[in-house]
This record gives sequence, structure tokens and C-alpha cells, in this order.
Amino acid sequence: MASTTLFWIFSIISLFSACMVVSLSNAVYSVLFLIIVFCNTASLLLLLGAEFLSFLFLIVYVGAIAVLFLFVVMMLNVKIEGVKINYSTIFLIGFFISILFCIQTWAALQLDFEAYANINVSLPSSDFLTITSWISEKSLPSNTESIGLILYTSYSLIFIMCAFILLLAMIGSIVLTMNQRAGVKKQQISLQLYRDQSKVVRFLDFRKI
Repeated sequence: MASTTLFWIFSIISLFSACMVVSLSNAVYSVLFLIIVFCNTASLLLLLGAEFLSFLFLIVYVGAIAVLFLFVVMMLNVKIEGVKINYSTIFLIGFFISILFCIQTWAALQLDFEAYANINVSLPSSDFLTITSWISEKSLPSNTESIGLILYTSYSLIFIMCAFILLLAMIGSIVLTMNQRAGVKKQQISLQLYRDQSKVVRFLDFRKI
């Protein structure tokens, strides 16, 4: 019950974020919603038992491609004031794509998978073919634990280096595209360190009553 509820929550958020990606005129916001789509898709794959694909989405798509999109968009500094969007053309293309997607989904659901269950496959007798008892395999670590053990032990240095490079890319894109406003008072540490003490503190003599 909990997995079904989480599945519907992640699906609704993914669909909403995907609609926001194609409907927003600000490219930076579109990339941010695209990151949300990737994160929710990774969560759906994790619920379906595809742990490797889930981690692949997080590391490759969210960690690399989405950061690259954000870096390029912020470096281009796209102006949205003069952009005119023809929504009628977008809705027409989206309508045809939606119809095509619905047809493909309906065709996939109409497949008769029970017909393939009666196919008898005869394996050749060999010494290296063994029968695996999956009941005894339950004590072994899952796919998530196996990937985590390998990723954070044997490839921990490479993983940390990749994360550090992506962090530098995000910070660099923000610093390079940050608008410097004139007339803003800023703290100048060098002037504070080389200040004259005699001009900073002023002693006053008050008259005693």
C-alpha cells in the first residue's frame, strides 16, 4: 500500500514537473524542474526494483547533464523579455505527440504475455549449468547494498572527485553570471586591517557635575 502511494505521488510530481519544463519561458526554471523530473524518475525506478538504473539517473542525468544544462543556460544569459512564444503551434505539436504516446501505450498493454509462458525452452545438458535456489539467496545483500559497497569502497575516491568537480561547476556558473551592481556598500577587509587606531577610537572628556 505504501509503495503504491509513493508510486502515484512520484508519478504526479514527475508529470507536473515535465509540463512545467516545456511551458516555462525562463530556461533556468525549466532546468530546475528537469532536475525534479530526473529525481522523481529515479525514485520510481527504485520502487520498481531497478536500483542500478535509479542510481544511474541520479549520477549521470542529475549530477552531470542537468548541471551542464544549468551551466550553459546561465553562461548564455538568455533574455526572456523579447521572446514571443506561439502557443498554438506548441499545443498542436504536443497534441499529436500525446496521441502517439497514448497509441504506443495502448498497443503495449494489449500484448498477450501469457502466450509466451507456454514456450518450452530445452537447455542443453552441461556441467556448468546449475539450478539456483532463490530461497537461499535471500540472505545475500541486495542490489542497493552491493552498489553502495562497491561505490563507496573501491571507487570512493573517483566518486568524491566527480562530486567535487560538479560542485565547482555549479559555483563557477553562479559566480561568472552574477550581476555586479554599482553603488552597493561592501566590506573591504584590507582597509579594516590597515586602519589607524588613533582615528578609530575617540576619547571625550565630560564635565563633572
